[in-house]
Amino acid sequence: MSNARTARLSRRGLLAAGGALGLGALVTACGGEDSKDGGSDAKGAAASGPWSFKDDRGTTVKLDKAPANIVAFTGVAAALYDYGVEVKGVFGPTKTKDGKADVQAGDMDVSKLTILGNTWDQFNVEKYAALAPDVLISTMFDDAGTLWYVPEASKDKIAKLAPSVGISVYDRQITAPLQRMWELAESLGGDMKAAKATEAKKRFEAASERLRKAAKAHPDIKVMAGSASQELFYVSGTNLSVDLEYFKALGVNFIEPPEKAKAQGGGWFESLSWENVDKYQADIIMMDDRSSAIQPADITEATWKRLPAVKAGQVVPRSAEPILSYGKCAPLVENLAKAIETAKKVG
Repeated sequence: MSNARTARLSRRGLLAAGGALGLGALVTACGGEDSKDGGSDAKGAAASGPWSFKDDRGTTVKLDKAPANIVAFTGVAAALYDYGVEVKGVFGPTKTKDGKADVQAGDMDVSKLTILGNTWDQFNVEKYAALAPDVLISTMFDDAGTLWYVPEASKDKIAKLAPSVGISVYDRQITAPLQRMWELAESLGGDMKAAKATEAKKRFEAASERLRKAAKAHPDIKVMAGSASQELFYVSGTNLSVDLEYFKALGVNFIEPPEKAKAQGGGWFESLSWENVDKYQADIIMMDDRSSAIQPADITEATWKRLPAVKAGQVVPRSAEPILSYGKCAPLVENLAKAIETAKKVG
């Protein structure tokens, strides 16, 4: 989906198209925000016996046994994969145009996955039914319980085929959905005591403390979260986005568009023409790494190239929809910490 079409899309479409810089949506310090909803009612239920899980809508899914045929949004599937839980089918950005794994697919072997839809509004209901799904899992980017990348037009048909689980990534810090994904993976049989899982969690906590110290030592360094399309440049606000809310809580000095300017982007971001891309002067620019967004190396606008942070080489990637495993999120925190530690004041 072209980012240039964002003006004609719904709010959900706007977010998916790349304008949701804020999509990545972040509990203070290294500690987590308490999970608002319960997790699995039966730890280890994946081995035998009934299975249940209370999701972030307050809905409890109950099955006679742990689901074997799992279908999930690609980013959710990638997070579960990191904890040893594999899915049968995925929907959402999975393969790039050249057939390689999309950034949101993480470490999964996409050639072995049944892909129900690779772009916004794609979801093959017939293929989904053929998988005999036990459960569908996705994230939620609003407070209405809307499952991410489940098309509005076919959501009712999809809902009749299997129960669903929603993990919220809306208006909270990233530690909350990280904990919820951990609980979900554990309920599905993931080995949460494995060294890979426990060490990744420790690495995330260490990275968070490093970022806190970096932000405290360099309070004058201003950071801007951006995303590029052919026609517009999006500047994300820190509220709503799990990663940015968390980074801000750790002390990072973000450029914050006014609420009125973010209104067109559903409260997530401000849209700027390329002629006005210099409205904000940042020392570091974090750029959306999703395949729906134009990457920094491919931006040709002269106004972009004249930005102080760009000229100084202080542009870093940002996962606007982070894969919610500690192993994938720890490097995101480390990279921002390093960028702040080494940045020159140029804005």
